[in-house]
Amino acid sequence: MINPRTAPLAALLLRVSLGILFLAHVALKIFVFTIPGFVGYFASLGMPAIAAYLTIALELFGGIALILGIYAPLVAIPLAVEMAGTIVMVHGDNGWLFTNKGGGWEYPAFWAVALIVLALLGDGAAAMRPLRKRGRPML
Repeated sequence: MINPRTAPLAALLLRVSLGILFLAHVALKIFVFTIPGFVGYFASLGMPAIAAYLTIALELFGGIALILGIYAPLVAIPLAVEMAGTIVMVHGDNGWLFTNKGGGWEYPAFWAVALIVLALLGDGAAAMRPLRKRGRPML
């Protein structure tokens, strides 16, 4: 049974930790790999440059939205799809363990599941819900 007193706090903890992870992940792309380097990596996978820029934008704005609780359940879905795409395009052939050369698919798979759990749970406590109708969140 779900504890209604602690479930909003659990969703808050999950939401904020996922948001922080996405900001750390995108910071790695921007400051370590650099944006041109990341675009080049996407090109090496046969993907267009726009996909790299969209990935950076999704992780940056998605991470911020998760931390603040701005439509977190809706934001979690495209982020989960991104993680699934990471498994298919990058990590799937590297085996299960993320410690394998090139990183396996266990970490992105767990990340995708955590995002789906958040989408099902809802925003949780301390969420910003910008568009309200009659005092209730629209979503």
